Amino acid sequence: MEFSQMNREQLSALQASLRDQYESFKQANLNLDLTRGKPAAEQLDLSNALDGILEGFYLLQDGTDVRNYGGILGIPEARQLAAAFLEVDASEVLVGGNSSLTLMFNYIDHMLPTWRKDLSEGGTERLKFICPVPGYDRHFTICEHFGIEMLNVPLLDGGPDMDQVEALLRADPLIKGIWCVPKYSNPTGHTYSDAVVDRFAKLADIAGAHFTILWDNAYTVHHLEDTHEQLKNLMTTARQQHTQDSVVILGSTSKVTFAGAGVAFLATSPTNLKTFEKFLSASVIGYDKVNQLRHVRFLQDSQHIAAHMVKHRNIIKPKFDLTQQILTQHLAGKGIATWTQPRGGYFVSLDTLPGLATEVIRQAAAIGVKLTPAGATFPYGVDPSNSNIRIAPTFPALGSLQRALEVFVVCLQLVTVNHFLSDQR
Repeated sequence: MEFSQMNREQLSALQASLRDQYESFKQANLNLDLTRGKPAAEQLDLSNALDGILEGFYLLQDGTDVRNYGGILGIPEARQLAAAFLEVDASEVLVGGNSSLTLMFNYIDHMLPTWRKDLSEGGTERLKFICPVPGYDRHFTICEHFGIEMLNVPLLDGGPDMDQVEALLRADPLIKGIWCVPKYSNPTGHTYSDAVVDRFAKLADIAGAHFTILWDNAYTVHHLEDTHEQLKNLMTTARQQHTQDSVVILGSTSKVTFAGAGVAFLATSPTNLKTFEKFLSASVIGYDKVNQLRHVRFLQDSQHIAAHMVKHRNIIKPKFDLTQQILTQHLAGKGIATWTQPRGGYFVSLDTLPGLATEVIRQAAAIGVKLTPAGATFPYGVDPSNSNIRIAPTFPALGSLQRALEVFVVCLQLVTVNHFLSDQR
């Protein structure tokens, strides 16, 4: 029965039952964490063969010794591997250290003088970025660091609301970029449609010179089903429109091998790559080529990557299935929440009724279950409807995940029933 159809007597009886459950959990002294999308230890174990895989052989095919200095763009073999990941040409790829976030930060840093020069006639106005929401909090943190104003655009099932994106670009020359997680998006799990990718390839024609699409394809190989969702190739599509200079594609092996010791990739046009390499040369002599070679030897090619990711899926899919089971069992048909059912990626995105997310998270934390802060999936940490909650099922063991989700659904229902009773006063 939907909560909105209950009378006060029914709501009060439900409130009493939920309070009893809440107090029972409180007595259990729980300490559970669903805040970040981290790989579980069992997933990290899948890549333990990285340690020692070189067996003292540090030479590339061309005889280069990876233990020595040099090579900002990365070793050729790693660039080829990254090209397979990102579906681009190896000549368009830079392979960095363990963090794609660092490459994003550095790329924006190197573009700032160009963007500011573009806007020099506009006075002291702030640069702006478009941010599809809900989205990835660390993208927003980078913008805040550089003082870039962020403009929200709703993320729909097939990608951002492109009518809004295009209207904003036509109206405001201060907008110089857009963030995207185009496949199995963080946190909703949506994949951009072909039509949306086609429109992205034409955005530079609307926005003008140096407009940048930061295409963070972090979850491109992170499937939860046998049938994979397909993302149209933005770089290929942009080349056809002669807008390839607007495209910057990012990825990494952070959730493929070792989260803290993987390799990160950036792909863009050869023109952009040349200027970015020059920018980096002031602070970087070369990234960890030994680790790049370890990954080449371990991951080898696309077929081996796919087989490796099946092992990941076998570990995390039961956790996503359990999440859907508990949410459906306790929340479906009650009119109090909606949530995504992703076919890949690392998260489930849930929306409460407007205004309730902060209190749900506070109530859960009070009895030992930590969730991502309300608003984290929006710029400046402010969700205008205060409804979105990101659930990260991958890290806990199944038993701990089950207990955390059972606490969560009790808290969500209790906060919601309190809300309805308050409205009926």
